[in-house]
Amino acid sequence: MLDIAQLEEGQQVYIIYRNPHTPTVSTIQEATIIRDPMDPTRLSLLLYDFYHPIEEDDAIFTSYQEAESLFEQYYM
Repeated sequence: MLDIAQLEEGQQVYIIYRNPHTPTVSTIQEATIIRDPMDPTRLSLLLYDFYHPIEEDDAIFTSYQEAESLFEQYYM
């Protein structure tokens, strides 16, 4: 799992994403690290054409396999 300090603008990452409409449904999704348009001093995740502020407890990974391993450990 990546630390926030390791993230760079333009980086492709994978996250475990919880569906906001169905909290019991989670998937692994690819996202891009970008500058937050509302606060250019912060990085955000670009996911589904939406900007998500990066939080300390976000599970961010460099590869799908790494995300899948943790996903299976906790959700399966």
